[in-house]
Amino acid sequence: MNRRDFLVGTAALSAFTAFGKYGRLLGNVTSPSYDLVAVKGSSPAAMLEHGLNAMGGIKAFVKKNQTVVIKPNIGWDTAPERAANTNPELVGRLVKLCKDAGAKDVYVFDHTCDTWSKCYKNSGIERAVKDAGGKIAPGNSESNYHEVEIKNGKRLKKAKVHELILDSAVFINLPILKNHGSTRLSIGMKNLMGVVWDRGYWHKNDLHQCIADFGTFRKPDLNIIDAYAVMKQNGPRGVSLDDVTIMKSMLISKDMVAADAAATKLFGMEPEDVSYLNIADEMKVGRKDIKNLKVQRISL
Repeated sequence: MNRRDFLVGTAALSAFTAFGKYGRLLGNVTSPSYDLVAVKGSSPAAMLEHGLNAMGGIKAFVKKNQTVVIKPNIGWDTAPERAANTNPELVGRLVKLCKDAGAKDVYVFDHTCDTWSKCYKNSGIERAVKDAGGKIAPGNSESNYHEVEIKNGKRLKKAKVHELILDSAVFINLPILKNHGSTRLSIGMKNLMGVVWDRGYWHKNDLHQCIADFGTFRKPDLNIIDAYAVMKQNGPRGVSLDDVTIMKSMLISKDMVAADAAATKLFGMEPEDVSYLNIADEMKVGRKDIKNLKVQRISL
């Protein structure tokens, strides 16, 4: 480990430790009634299973015969180790857990930035989903998006949203934490730009406000933030492996604002540094006041 990774890892551990006064180490999990679960120190699959157990297990979110849609970040035609997309091991394990819980169908999709077929293949996510029994769905056809009204939006009043989001019983948001040139960070709320057709409107009409506005429309039932490998610079696509630091962390919450706020601290920033988080908190999309939330910390 070089000095830079050591310092980043130390800062991440400090942020992890500071997530809340209710934190406990693994082995003392007694209640699933947490606002946020923070897991650190193992593989993406292992952290997912321990973290979900602390939230009451996957069956607390997925019931028998329900249709589930999982929205990872698959936006970029890059290899998994570049950390531009959600970790494929994590995606595959989540699909399998949903299937094991009795889900009728588990769909995975993203409206990608690079060519969708290459993104799906080279990210490793397509293979992981299929191997786990899920269904991979492209997001590149406008005919699959349907216009909805954003009733509480201030700048974003309507949007064309993918039909999987509109039709599925369970919506799980599965972003990766990374640097972003336009919004400083790309996490859970930013990941939802991949469920709409016209992202250009957002960029031209107060991006941070639009991100917060859309958060009032369809809140995910569960948010799982992949922070195993984190792109610390040159996001959202990255340039090389030098952009990536291994943090071996994960954050899980029903509240995507709380999850994003915690991820911001894990990254080494403060929630106040990210404009859309402040706006979303003010609009009561969720809560960024981590210190007042009930947090479970798990070290593996």
